[in-house]
Amino acid sequence: MLIYNFNMENNNKPKSSKFVKMLRKWSRILHRDIGFFFVGASIIYGLSGIAVNHLKDWNPNYSVDVRFFSTELEFNKDNAVEQIDVLLNNLKVDEKYKTHYFPDKNTLKAYLTSSSTVEVDLSTGDGRIEILKRRPIFYHVNFLHFNPNKWWTWFSDAFAGSLILFALTSLFMVRGKKGAWGRGAIYIIAGIIIPLLILFLT
Repeated sequence: MLIYNFNMENNNKPKSSKFVKMLRKWSRILHRDIGFFFVGASIIYGLSGIAVNHLKDWNPNYSVDVRFFSTELEFNKDNAVEQIDVLLNNLKVDEKYKTHYFPDKNTLKAYLTSSSTVEVDLSTGDGRIEILKRRPIFYHVNFLHFNPNKWWTWFSDAFAGSLILFALTSLFMVRGKKGAWGRGAIYIIAGIIIPLLILFLT
């Protein structure tokens, strides 16, 4: 009489050690919980990283509004502050006066709040104003990106450490052909080769 052992197939499968099972379990737990905790930090550093990568193409912190104008106001060392206020009011500019100087006898340059500037050719009355406005979201994430204080430095260090933890524990999360020793190895090698190529070829 032929008796088929239905457990034979399962018995032939290699059994993972308790340590490996525990490692996989805790890798998933850490990915899940720490990942939830650092969702905000991931968005902050992701957005600011993209912004800073393109510094040659734009100012990620400020948008720049350039306007040209002509004025009949007369400026000198005695009335410059009052006249600049009048000029800003005529131009309907919300920025406030901070300071000014005369680069030469025919030029007045004034600095406004938010690093905006006004420049007037005193011989012709022609002028140019640059109004800088903080970009929504990008200004603030870039501010955080460059570690404004020691508390944020510690928090960002913890975030950086978690990325290393994610990379290491990801090696043990999935087993078999789709894991780090199967198809995943291709992605790991590619992810290492790409930055190395850029490093050595530039």
